[in-house]
Amino acid sequence: MVRRQITLGRVAGFVAAALLISLGVLYLEPSSDYILLPDRAHPVAPLVRVQGGHDPTGPGTIFFVDVFERRASELEALFPWIHRGATLVPANLLVPPGETDKTAREADLRAMQISQQVAAAVALRRLGYKVVAKPSGVVVAAVEAGSNAVGRLQPNDVIVAVNGVATPTIPKLRTQITKLKPGGVAVLRVRRGGATKTVLVKTISDPLHKGRAIVGFSPGQAADIKLPINVQIDAGNVGGPSAGLAFTLEVMAELGHDVTHGYKVAATGEIELDGAVGAIGGVKQKTYGVKEAGADVFLVPAQGGNAATARRYAGGLRIVPVTSFAQALRALAALPRKR
Repeated sequence: MVRRQITLGRVAGFVAAALLISLGVLYLEPSSDYILLPDRAHPVAPLVRVQGGHDPTGPGTIFFVDVFERRASELEALFPWIHRGATLVPANLLVPPGETDKTAREADLRAMQISQQVAAAVALRRLGYKVVAKPSGVVVAAVEAGSNAVGRLQPNDVIVAVNGVATPTIPKLRTQITKLKPGGVAVLRVRRGGATKTVLVKTISDPLHKGRAIVGFSPGQAADIKLPINVQIDAGNVGGPSAGLAFTLEVMAELGHDVTHGYKVAATGEIELDGAVGAIGGVKQKTYGVKEAGADVFLVPAQGGNAATARRYAGGLRIVPVTSFAQALRALAALPRKR
């Protein structure tokens, strides 16, 4: 009888094979978390078409930047650092309770469409065009986990009245909510799809202001916008509102206005109808993407800690915090002359 000796090398081979199989299983098995990954910033000009305008021909370029967002594998959940610039995020922060990956994705795409309309309106108003933008309600941008709005409100619902009083704007909605005490019921008239329904939500106490009632959602302004000239923006399957500032700059540039002053300018931030620039997510990944594209300047919202996060990962990239579109234009105009 021949006895097969088990050598140290053979044991090491078995261990290595088992380890590779385990890693493969972990990589294929989806986790309950999401992973955010950098994507190289993209020039905006190919996406924007303005009636009577043209792609800028000067040395400057405007970039928008997005983030790869997907379910993390179990391996990535255990070791997110295997990807440069990655961040692991609990699913409930990206997919609201009661939503699915598909419906959350659809909400992101609708938010992108709204941001494109608002971007065009803000740019044309700045140039003196007459733009009709009539407030039409308050958009539910996101439902806050732990509130009673979970399962009752959905992203992209439009609230048109509270307790029988019309609320075409965010301030009017807040005025009606402040009339309630925490625990009181807000009777909301909501447009969802092609239907209008009544939704009852028991308010909770605002954690930042004791004694003040909140419903539990992040608001956005809905509006019926009519532009004096045709503006088309096609971002493909990129979702979310964070490219609004970049689109606004590009519309002005396509109408012959020098907004970059020869610089490669990346921009991120949600644009509001009044020109305000709102905070966004994924700033760490976006900063990596801007650096990869070789941009000179990165405009980021001043709010929400966005600027501090961008500076943390900027290296030699110039970070410019902005609160409004007008401030962004002034900041770019004030840059040293590009050599």
